[in-house]
Amino acid sequence: MKRARGTGSRSVYESLRNEILSLALPPGQLLDETTLAERFNMSRAPVHEALIRLRSDELVVTLSNRSTIVAPIEVATFPKYVEALDIAQRMNTRPAAALRMDADLKVIAKRDKAFATAVKTGNHLAMLEANKEFHMAIAYAGKNQYLASFYEKLLSQGQRMLHLHFEYLERTHEAYLLTDEHTKMFEAVRDRNIELADELAHAHTRQFQDNFINFMREKYTTDVALGPLRAAG
Repeated sequence: MKRARGTGSRSVYESLRNEILSLALPPGQLLDETTLAERFNMSRAPVHEALIRLRSDELVVTLSNRSTIVAPIEVATFPKYVEALDIAQRMNTRPAAALRMDADLKVIAKRDKAFATAVKTGNHLAMLEANKEFHMAIAYAGKNQYLASFYEKLLSQGQRMLHLHFEYLERTHEAYLLTDEHTKMFEAVRDRNIELADELAHAHTRQFQDNFINFMREKYTTDVALGPLRAAG
């Protein structure tokens, strides 16, 4: 049966994206178009299109010799990343608390519940998507498309690090903390408590920061040197 135009590329893209986000395809893994075409039983054209999409997502990179690899996780730049994430998270959460409408609250509550359900399943990919949708629901409630767009890009860039974070929390039996933090953020936005919403957004970022550093030090004790990160104002 002939595939509908574009479905082959989308299928390859979704499969590789999930494998990259779940770290089944590790950072630095070579992605050879011919090998992938054989794996997915299709021509190189849809594979090439899928890799272009993954490159735009910053999940793969093309080297000077034109080979494509899974993008490295830049641990050295993590302090700068989390600093930007902290600012974006607070800049989107504060206006959400000030400007949210009842319709926004319904969406945020739904996303909060969906994330809690994903945590119970232990499916990290489902948790990644549900986490992003929760935070973006708050961002959209802030009614600033530019801030929301900046925030969404940072959330997407950090998904593999967040996957490692989820793994660490599950191993330390603290995954429930994430659902509790999300619920408190929702309640602050619901109650129009701008200062508390800001405080919780900042604490949420710092929790991610601290746990990710603990994970990396535990896993790569001698290979990764991470100094203390600067707290946001």
